[in-house]
Amino acid sequence: QVQLVESGGGLVQPGGSLRLSCAGSRISFDTYQLGWYRQAPGKQRELVATISSGGSRNYKDSVKGRFTISRDNAQNSVYLEMNSLKPEDTAVYYCNAYWANLDYWGKGTLVTVSS
Repeated sequence: QVQLVESGGGLVQPGGSLRLSCAGSRISFDTYQLGWYRQAPGKQRELVATISSGGSRNYKDSVKGRFTISRDNAQNSVYLEMNSLKPEDTAVYYCNAYWANLDYWGKGTLVTVSS
């Protein structure tokens, strides 16, 4: 079955950077909208960033100018470059692929921003 596997999470100090990656298997990313979502402890899952099949990007207001989403269809991958990280960015980050009525999720990778 389709699998999305995230990697790149970890512990980072405030102001630091991380790059998240998500690799898809048994799926071709070409036609899918790809996205990153996050869920902090005790909170609902929220959208962080999306990138359409045509390359249009959309960001949560609080990450604009700090995070960059990109995709590589040849590698069936989507990335999230995160800079100037803040403690409030701490969450489990999930990769998503959406097209028509097909909606796939990874299992998440934990990002902890703390000194």
